Amino acid sequence: MHSKLLDELNENGYIVIEDFLTAEEVDSLYQAGRALCLDAPQNNRKIFSTIKQEDAQGKELYFMESGDKVRYFFEKGAVGDEGQLLVDPMIALNKVGHALHVEHPAFNAITFSNRVREICWQLNYNKPAVCQSMYIYKNPGVGGEVTPHQDSWFLHTDPNSAVGFWLALEDCTLQNGCLQFIKGSHKSGVHRRYLRNPDKDASELMVYDRAAPIYPQSSFTPMQVSKGTCILIHGNVVHKSEPNRSQKSRHAYTFHVIETENNVKYSEDNWLQAPKDKPFPVLFERKA
Repeated sequence: MHSKLLDELNENGYIVIEDFLTAEEVDSLYQAGRALCLDAPQNNRKIFSTIKQEDAQGKELYFMESGDKVRYFFEKGAVGDEGQLLVDPMIALNKVGHALHVEHPAFNAITFSNRVREICWQLNYNKPAVCQSMYIYKNPGVGGEVTPHQDSWFLHTDPNSAVGFWLALEDCTLQNGCLQFIKGSHKSGVHRRYLRNPDKDASELMVYDRAAPIYPQSSFTPMQVSKGTCILIHGNVVHKSEPNRSQKSRHAYTFHVIETENNVKYSEDNWLQAPKDKPFPVLFERKA
């Protein structure tokens, strides 16, 4: 099947769809995200960071075993050396993941909506499944950078099939850390992988298979978008976001879809693995 949507994704590596969510849907997800802040752990708080020397989640089963659960990850600047909160609980979280699409009604309703199914149909998926979801806070002051990466580093399939749905729940600007893309960078394949460590005696549960590539700052195009916008992200397109240097948060809900038809293999060394009794939920199955 041929579609303009697929052509655009294959050409640029991303697609911006304005007004994907209604104002009511934006508010529903935003309020759900704020409510999650009140449910976050009061002790043994886990930090999430994409900076290499601070990559503590690579040693944490709490992170590795979060694929079918709702778990909470704090910003580095929000938690003190003794685990105490340094900021208001409402702005302390980096993200919540990775099974909101299954475990939370508000996020489930959007993820499995007909709008999402229609996009996946137009992108030529035959048996698309949702493998993970995240609520991302990007709070003012503490909202750290997300270093340049490809989603396929983490959600690798052979052949590559991952596509991210990134839903803006607040206006995204240069100041509050909007997404930035290297247009067309998906055409150069997967640049590195984030793998389950084959050395079972090592303290690091997860390792990268090679050093991070250097991407010139001048290559990135910022996507300043309004709340309610959906950005479709090809699994191989290089993207990042800068720290939030504004006084406003930049909440977003994001989830990833992969092909699960027999001719596509989900890599067994990906960090995220579905429990045997809980396979990734399928959006639809195209009949021959």
